[in-house]
Amino acid sequence: MRAEHTLPHHRLPSSGLEELSCGEGGPATVDLLLAAERSRRLLLLRMLDDATDLGPAWDLLSAAQLRAPDVVDELLMYPQTGMWLATALRRLRGSLPQDEPPLSVVLGHISCLAAVAALRAELDFAIEVPVRHGRVPLPTLGCAELPTTEPWSTATLRAQAGRTTLTAPGATVTVPSPPDTPAPGWRPLRLLSLGPATHRLTLALDDIDPYRTYPTPTEPDPLSEEAAEQWRRLLERAWTVLLDEQPRTAEAMRRGLLSLTPGPARERFRPRSVTAGDAFGGIESSEPDDAVQLAVTLVHEFQHTKLGGLLHLTPLLTEEASETPELWYAPWRDDPRPLDGLLQGIYAFVGIARFWRTHRLASGAATPTAHFEFALWRTHVTTALRQVHRHERLTPVGAQLLDRLYALCTRWLDEPVPETPLALARACAADHTTRWRAHHLRPPRGAVEEAARAWLANTPAPPRSLAAPPDVVTDDSARWLDTLAVLTRHRLSGEDPEKAAVTGATPADVLLASGEAEAAQAAYLTHLSTTPDHPTAWSGLSHCLAQTRTAPTAAHFLRHHPERARAVHTAIAEATGTPPDPIALATWLAN
Repeated sequence: MRAEHTLPHHRLPSSGLEELSCGEGGPATVDLLLAAERSRRLLLLRMLDDATDLGPAWDLLSAAQLRAPDVVDELLMYPQTGMWLATALRRLRGSLPQDEPPLSVVLGHISCLAAVAALRAELDFAIEVPVRHGRVPLPTLGCAELPTTEPWSTATLRAQAGRTTLTAPGATVTVPSPPDTPAPGWRPLRLLSLGPATHRLTLALDDIDPYRTYPTPTEPDPLSEEAAEQWRRLLERAWTVLLDEQPRTAEAMRRGLLSLTPGPARERFRPRSVTAGDAFGGIESSEPDDAVQLAVTLVHEFQHTKLGGLLHLTPLLTEEASETPELWYAPWRDDPRPLDGLLQGIYAFVGIARFWRTHRLASGAATPTAHFEFALWRTHVTTALRQVHRHERLTPVGAQLLDRLYALCTRWLDEPVPETPLALARACAADHTTRWRAHHLRPPRGAVEEAARAWLANTPAPPRSLAAPPDVVTDDSARWLDTLAVLTRHRLSGEDPEKAAVTGATPADVLLASGEAEAAQAAYLTHLSTTPDHPTAWSGLSHCLAQTRTAPTAAHFLRHHPERARAVHTAIAEATGTPPDPIALATWLAN
């Protein structure tokens, strides 16, 4: 490929950095991030060419660049191209599993890219391309399907005098011209145009490219026409919401949001979405519950995209001094997170809090659910920021970013929210924190054993050693710590929590979410009598005790130190064969 005469130096002006530091970033700032990403991908492509012989594909790509440089730029900037480049280099370096697909198939993807560039540049050529389980994906165009039983093979793609064919032993597929129409053996990539002409978002609905799923590639999985039409309708409605309520964000998305990979629907109120720093502009998302949830997902993942672009320009953290990384509480995760992962989450969920802040004030959207979501996410993000916004590992840019986000979120805490959704949000935020502590915090083992002996000896107070800072130890069994929030969303939507199929919810959780605190308290106590080591029951019990006001001291202690109650309760049960009364134990531990 043709080299640049001078290497560009990418700098983000103070105005752009200020925008990003507030969790925003307008179209001009996104354009700067895209320009830097283009240079990065050219460097990765050069590194790949240096590491291996790309042969005819490199020559064809170079010829296409000479004929139509804009076409090659567009193909280079497609999110899945970035993901492929990173995957190929990691495979070559041995930092990814050396299993399927074979390395030759991974590296052979450059031939598919070169062929697409040459087709769009209207060149005549012939090149060998990899066949993956009978399919040949051509990025940004579509996918050819060949009748073969071999998992990995090759075919010849030939373009001559405006006719394009793909030939393998015993089969030939003709790629239509233009290639955006279906034909025998050919599935075009769906390119959606959303919104009015003046604010149109052009987005690939990519169910074809093997590098559309992050971080692990998967084979093409074409949607049915009915499913694709459902996605189109949802995206159209979500885009309308963003244009009406978040116009500046929407305008930035028009430049920086390039593809969406559709996935199957998941449990209600528990969508899944993914981005990758190597795939700037690409989003992978499960089918949403509704258009508003999809709008939230687009905002969430676009935040990750912007932060990923910034991280390609400047670090936010210095290197970890210890070989064992610090782990932190992330209110949107079940597991403890390293500092860099926590920063990603903070940036993304600032965007979500901002979305709900605006949405709840929009005409017709001022529902209890919208108020609840704003109150919940502003609390979660502020909780996360309070842990780390002055952390010693932050670079000057990282410190500026977190300081401004923290100031923004603390201002949001002062904004009024109706009493009922506010109380529910506070309860759900506290419940997630308490569940997380019960799972992942470990008091000193010696102190736990000393406390168990003190309890059995009827000592009036636990040992002071139990108040020592606990260790963070990842509990891989931690799942569905958002259960109370999900049950609450069902309730706010007018659904009966008892009829909602919420994974991870115990009968006691359902009773608590339904407002039946006394019945829930009895259910949690029964649960702990039969399963003394169950972590999340301690959180539910603390809420019940606070609501029934039967043991306020125990309620306060369990909310803030469930890990101590769980550990000592388990130690006593193991020592005697009989679990102690949880309320009495918590009251004693609070002394």
